[in-house]
Amino acid sequence: MSATSPPSVALPDRARVVIVGGGVIGTSLAYHLAHESVQDIVLVERDRLTSGTTWHAAGLMTCFGTTSETLTGIRLYSRELFRRLEAETGLSTGFRPVGLVEAVGDDDRLEEYRRVAAYQRRLGLDVEEIGVREMAELFPLASMDGLVAGFHVPGDGRVNPVDLTMSLARGARMLGVRIIEGISVGDVVTRRDGALPRVTGVRTTAGDVECEVVVNCTGMWARQLGERHGVVIPNQAAEHYYLITDRLDGIDPDGPVFEDPGRYGYYREEGGGLLVGLFEPEAAAWRPEGIPDNFSFGTLPPDWERVGPALETAMSRVPVTFDVGVRTFFCGPESFTPDRLPAVGEAPELRGYFVAAGLNSVGVLSSGGLGRVLAHWIATGRPDVDISAIDVARFQPHQLRPDYRRDRVTEVLGTTYAAHTPGAELRSGRGMFVSPVLDEMVAAGAWLRDVSGWESADWYAGDGEVAELMPSWGRQPWFAHWEAEHRAVREAVGLTDMSFMGGLAVTGPDAGAVLSRLSAGSVDGEEGRITYTQWLGPDGGIEADLTVTKRSNEDFLVVVSDTARGHALAWLRRGLGDADVRVEDVTQRLGQLNVQGPRSRDLLALLADADLSDEAFPFRAARTITVAGVEVLCVRITYVGELGYELHVPGERAAEVWRALRARGTAYGLRPVGLRALGSLRLEKAYRDWGHDIDNTDTVGSAGLGFAVDLGHEFIGRDAVVAEQVSPRSDRLVQVLLTDPEPLMFGAEVMLRDGVAVGDVRSASYGWTLGGAVGLASVDTGLPGEPVTQEWLDAGTWEVDVAGVRVPATVSLRPLHDPTSSRVRG
Repeated sequence: MSATSPPSVALPDRARVVIVGGGVIGTSLAYHLAHESVQDIVLVERDRLTSGTTWHAAGLMTCFGTTSETLTGIRLYSRELFRRLEAETGLSTGFRPVGLVEAVGDDDRLEEYRRVAAYQRRLGLDVEEIGVREMAELFPLASMDGLVAGFHVPGDGRVNPVDLTMSLARGARMLGVRIIEGISVGDVVTRRDGALPRVTGVRTTAGDVECEVVVNCTGMWARQLGERHGVVIPNQAAEHYYLITDRLDGIDPDGPVFEDPGRYGYYREEGGGLLVGLFEPEAAAWRPEGIPDNFSFGTLPPDWERVGPALETAMSRVPVTFDVGVRTFFCGPESFTPDRLPAVGEAPELRGYFVAAGLNSVGVLSSGGLGRVLAHWIATGRPDVDISAIDVARFQPHQLRPDYRRDRVTEVLGTTYAAHTPGAELRSGRGMFVSPVLDEMVAAGAWLRDVSGWESADWYAGDGEVAELMPSWGRQPWFAHWEAEHRAVREAVGLTDMSFMGGLAVTGPDAGAVLSRLSAGSVDGEEGRITYTQWLGPDGGIEADLTVTKRSNEDFLVVVSDTARGHALAWLRRGLGDADVRVEDVTQRLGQLNVQGPRSRDLLALLADADLSDEAFPFRAARTITVAGVEVLCVRITYVGELGYELHVPGERAAEVWRALRARGTAYGLRPVGLRALGSLRLEKAYRDWGHDIDNTDTVGSAGLGFAVDLGHEFIGRDAVVAEQVSPRSDRLVQVLLTDPEPLMFGAEVMLRDGVAVGDVRSASYGWTLGGAVGLASVDTGLPGEPVTQEWLDAGTWEVDVAGVRVPATVSLRPLHDPTSSRVRG
């Protein structure tokens, strides 16, 4: 392919790791695995390096725009790697730190970017808000019409994707990695290993290779390769456009990258002309039925009729592009996942099968950091960053359907440059799963939102009413409904559909022993008890936060949040070994109705055939009883900080129970309650949520969950828990409450102690009982061995940066609502 291409390399019979795919992601992984001292690495590429989508990438290296610590870290690492890689390999990456200017033309986007800038600044990104005049000086070709502000990142810039890939490949070869082009991988060879199959090798067009780990880095082909072995990677290719103009007089080759998402465009110098890239608001899927195996260095025929208006809008930001010729008009494929986040990690269906795909048109700028993260994961067995949002285990089989992928990619690519205003939701691929009380929720005026494929009520407008919502960073008329639902749970009783929660039936002679070994809490005690617990990694990192109900000695029900279900199910299956245990996902068979609030017992007693008194049915009791003539598993537990019950109901009869509760509940002040109130109630009580407040980088100590641990039994991670008690971490999850009742928090706000940034808000809502915005935040003393204490919290003056405005706050280790849990046990 070039002077840098290696001589032919023979395919070995055996390797420790086989990487499939020779784009920028695969070569980065190879490079970083070698730097992790992993031996016997082979990368195979079906054609030539960069031949998939890497070769035609626009080469942006921009860090700005995310409130994910993991993704920000990946981008910052990538940028630094691209800067220094040439000194190691002798091959330039083409990185030029010309800067980024992000233009803003509306108030919603300005609010969003101010929040993003504050958050990323804390993580080390040099970013500042600038005015229109400064933008014009930095990028004089652009018209400033309609713009109100901008954000400047001087360290960002551009990179040459092909040069970068070749430099990474050379760095990998220098450390012993074998890179072989012109070889395709077909099947993965496996053997049974307990409850799951395990990778033992790969079959290629040049023969079989025995291996321990295979990594799918095949970009837009990742889904097709994964499906051969039941691995769910629902990325989908879509058309992506850019043009390059003829030479422009006066264009600065060292001018910054300029982005104007309001006009769908990004712009940078290219060969003396201007590259104009496009993320149109409505995209087009390319070949949902499957990408041809022989597609290589290919382009797609442009759809002028569809793309023309968006392209004209993008070009209008730089009017000179209308008056100069076009040297290149490019249309090529890029692949996107349903949530526009990467697919990374070990597949839940197959041990030793890792994935690094679905980069959503940010593969080049993510490649360095992503390669480092996955290499560390493979080499050590543990990721060292929060992977809850990017874990491949989050995907579900229905997302592989061609119609789902076609419709979702059409919409999701368009959100790349959309304003991410609270309340904005995707509309495609909705209603994959149906709550057994969906009709009842709709009749009650529910505003429905997507919850992992389920339609669920966010809030209720009232019986017979039609709910309406306008995305906004400010207060909306529907806040009154939200407040009423919140107060109903605190003062009377609320009824919430939670049927989307993951339900895993774990049965068999060894079920108790397996769950006991996985759980930090004591879950295998007396029958008829529910236990709130965590599953930990060997290093003490929290892998799951859930409840385990012991129905009998060989019958347990594990309940986990919808977003964590895939990850928890994978963790459970990997932990089974050869135990005599059966695991069944019963999520779609059961409805879950929650009856919560100080009058919940009085209401439920009218319909139940059981004594619900404190003596007969104490906190954490779990019994099969009859409610409204329907047999249900009734569990006395709460996620809102009040007396309450979970009713696990056969799906076909859940509507009967719902209607009976509503009919009898009027006299007790019952209201249907949506997820908006669930969030505000649980955050007032400081209840945690895995994937939002806590993740695999947290421990029970740093998360404030030590109370849920029982050191009296052996469990995975026990040694790490004991070690942390001796040497505690310097970070801690705390509750934060704004003392000004007006500002709103949405998460990712920066925490300041005595004016110094020491952490950030992980989840937030509005605390109607507490009288202000409330959230859970992670803060750090910054002193190893010096843990966060209430004394340290009280000794500081606390503020929260809300879109650039510092708001005074109260910070506490204990819940600000009912710190002794007397209401829960009442």
